[in-house]
Amino acid sequence: IFKNAINSLSTLQIKIIMKKLLQIIITPTYTNHWSNDLLLAIPRIVGCYFLAKNFGGSKFPCPDWFIQDVAKFGGIFALFPAFFAWAAVLAETFGGALLVLGLGTRLAGFTVMCTMLVAIFFQKWGKEIWEMLPAFGFLWISIYAIVMGSGRFGLDHLISKKTLSVSSQTITND
Repeated sequence: IFKNAINSLSTLQIKIIMKKLLQIIITPTYTNHWSNDLLLAIPRIVGCYFLAKNFGGSKFPCPDWFIQDVAKFGGIFALFPAFFAWAAVLAETFGGALLVLGLGTRLAGFTVMCTMLVAIFFQKWGKEIWEMLPAFGFLWISIYAIVMGSGRFGLDHLISKKTLSVSSQTITND
């Protein structure tokens, strides 16, 4: 049924659907003033700089100790530890860099969110709260990035402004 539905779509209809999907993913949500967007961008830019440089960058290329650590998580992680270790390193390094730039913010935020959830529940859970705080901090930043996008201070803003003729969402202070 799904295959027949796709086959019945014209090339123009597919382009329209893809453009709309891209617009949803890339178009940031804006606040009512640029200074609010700047204030909201600072944690994303600074936090994700540290994520990319200190957390992901320190594990790049993926070291053997990290692959062995991932294998200890058990389940599917034990079946493909190298794959999941590399996925985490790439999400932290390049996902963090993309979040700093505000490029593909929602998609990068999703990859970082998944990585941090695994880190919290499979690696850090049951340890002292201080060991969990960095992963929780990056988790909150990534959730914010998924919801809000880059705001005015990111490349997504410039791309959506130029190519997608944005009708932006605005958050107002009530």
